[in-house]
Parts: sequence; structure tokens; C-alpha cells
Amino acid sequence: MADMLLRRWTDGDVEAFYDIYSRWEVMRHLGAHPRRVVADRDEALARLARMREREDGPRGFWAIEEGGVPVGTVLLVPLADSDEVEVGWHLHPAHHGKGLATRAAREVLSRTSGRVLALTDDDNLASQAVAKRLGMTDEGLTDRWFGLTARQFSIMLG
Repeated sequence: MADMLLRRWTDGDVEAFYDIYSRWEVMRHLGAHPRRVVADRDEALARLARMREREDGPRGFWAIEEGGVPVGTVLLVPLADSDEVEVGWHLHPAHHGKGLATRAAREVLSRTSGRVLALTDDDNLASQAVAKRLGMTDEGLTDRWFGLTARQFSIMLG
């Protein structure tokens, strides 16, 4: 397995970012409805800029790099109107099943404390398996976040 590196996304990563987020296999589980793929490179650059605005120490969006190329994202971001933080992961489909999401999420979780949530679509069994490997507890379905019904996982970190 190639070495994994977490680093901040840059505008120079726009092609890799677009390749990941222009795929329905990735976007079908991300964001509020209606969900849609990133339409073009200009939209990809705009999304990269919005992600960078949310960087704050260990919080924000990190590129998961393998073999010198970004292949996904791991995030650690505050949840609105809450003291809680969300951890999440998105990978290019060619990189599923290699343990990258679990390794990347473990790394960002090691940089924070407090209650952390992972929110998944109820049918996103792969992400639920990652949450369980991280030691997160399945708290069932909730409608609290983003106007969606999501399966909520939690972990309390020292």
C-alpha cells in the first residue's frame, strides 16, 4: 500500500478534485438534497475556495493523498448550533476498500477532543463500516442535521 498523506487542498489540485466530485458514485451521499455532481472545473475551484475558508487549525477539509495524488477528502468541521464536530470522508471509487478512509479519519480524530459525530445516509453501509472501525457508536436515525434523515454515529474523545 502506498503511503498516505493528509494535506490541505490547493487550487493546483483542481483536476483531481473535479475527477472525484464529478462522479455520482461519490456525490450521491454528500450534501443536502437535491444532490448533484460538480458540473465543471470552475465550480470545483469555487468549492475548493469555500473549503479553505473553513480551515481552522486541525479543523477543515484535508486532501487524502496516495502516491502523490489526491484521491479523497477527510473532514473535521463544526456542526452548526452545536458544540459537536463532524468527521467525514469521501474517496474516489478506484480507492475504496483500501482502508484509506479509516486511516485518514483516525489521523484527524487524533487532533481533536470532545464529542464527534459521523453522519451517513442510511443506505451508505461502507461509511457506516468506517464509523464502526473508528469505534463510533451507532445512535440510530436523526433528522437534526442538514434537513436530511441520517444515521448518526458518535465518539467522545479525551
